[in-house]
Amino acid sequence: MLELDRPTFQKLWARDQWAGLPVNRTLLSPLAFMERSVHVYGDKDAVVDGARRYTYEQLGARVYRLASALRLAGIEKGDRVALLAYNSDEALEAHFGVPQIGAVLVAINIRLSADEIGYILSHCGAKAIVAHPDFAPLIAAGIAGSNLEHLIWIGDSPPSDVVARSLNAQGTLNAHGSLNARTYEQLLATGSPEPFNLAIDDEDDTISINYTSGTTGRPKGVMYTHRGAYLNALGEVYHSGMTGDSVYLWTLPMFHCNGWCYTWAVTAAGARHIALPKGEPKAIFDLIEREGVTHLCGAPTVLVMIANEAPSKDYMFPRPLRIVTAGAPPPPTVIARIESMGANLTHAYGLTETYGPHTVSEWQGKWNGVGAEERARLKARQGVGFIHAPELRVVDEQMNDVPADGTAMGEVVMRGNNVMKGYFNDQAATDKAFRGGWFHSGDLGVMHPDGYIELRDRAKDIIISGGENISTIEVERAVYAH
Repeated sequence: MLELDRPTFQKLWARDQWAGLPVNRTLLSPLAFMERSVHVYGDKDAVVDGARRYTYEQLGARVYRLASALRLAGIEKGDRVALLAYNSDEALEAHFGVPQIGAVLVAINIRLSADEIGYILSHCGAKAIVAHPDFAPLIAAGIAGSNLEHLIWIGDSPPSDVVARSLNAQGTLNAHGSLNARTYEQLLATGSPEPFNLAIDDEDDTISINYTSGTTGRPKGVMYTHRGAYLNALGEVYHSGMTGDSVYLWTLPMFHCNGWCYTWAVTAAGARHIALPKGEPKAIFDLIEREGVTHLCGAPTVLVMIANEAPSKDYMFPRPLRIVTAGAPPPPTVIARIESMGANLTHAYGLTETYGPHTVSEWQGKWNGVGAEERARLKARQGVGFIHAPELRVVDEQMNDVPADGTAMGEVVMRGNNVMKGYFNDQAATDKAFRGGWFHSGDLGVMHPDGYIELRDRAKDIIISGGENISTIEVERAVYAH
């Protein structure tokens, strides 16, 4: 274990990291959160992954080892490093180690097909991939013609012999020939635990690329910046009420908008990460009990699973639990059920292009006395902009604001600190998304008189029946109510 004594702590701040910048300025990057938590919370548990536990001191050392090992392997500033993995300590480390050398993390949805994964690897030009052996067949099928040079397997050993043979024993063949394959721990062994200067020249450098679902064509690579990720993470900490005593359960995939940026947010708070490889109900309830979980995130489908799979009908969470839900509008009935179990639910809304959540259904004290049904209705609204990105409108086709009457429908548009840098290698799509100086979400909603927005549908999902527009969201709520 690396002993971070006082001289080593001092190395974090004595480096000539920001030479050339004014004394009153440093570049904003979520990588600073790891440095601070190593300094402040060094002996505290940072991450629990099955039987493995690492303190912030140990986690920081592993991150530095990963970064320096990747640099020794030839990964340079601007290179893309893909990640295809379950929620794990290694996936968390990649969110810090990869960008520390100026490389760009590309976390890939593990539910995609081999064809889609192959397209992403080719489109982003990934030079290396960190992957769980379970996904070796997908990599083998989708790797042809890619630029991959390094294949790094999570776990103690590479895939089985059968899969290894399909990867040409040493890896597989790509545009450059054979692939250099080794385990993650073998790679770390070549690195150094010493802190070093971050390879950041501009806080608008790209820190990660997250690919959209591709529901209307090929996936698009959404570029996040160091600055945007930093501010988003602080917004998450504020709106979720996270502190250094918090314990965060990873029910949300880390590949989804970099875990909505909670990979960086939890670390910023100095809180504890609890890795959950698969969202199995028993594991969720066991970890909530055993690890003292205080926070988690998830789509409404996760909330439904938690509500339906509770150990008993009258189950109550053992301690106050803060849940942030996003990904789809949560039906009021689901909100009511989860809160009856002792959780405090916060509803957020956003897209891949907005680092995940851009709005939050901010609760106000004047509503504390409302009944359960009205409380659920208010919380089901998408709400207002995050504290660091309040710019939010609902507009018509001419970019005029629709009446704030809760009835007039328009498109939700955003701008500001929480909006992507653009689409990777796709200027035409970027220009279209940013037309009129705002990011166009493609989501239809209304603006209520109190300034809170509420989604009605996506423009392409409106159902027309008898000449009337019918929202699929309303249909979903009716189904959940039964």
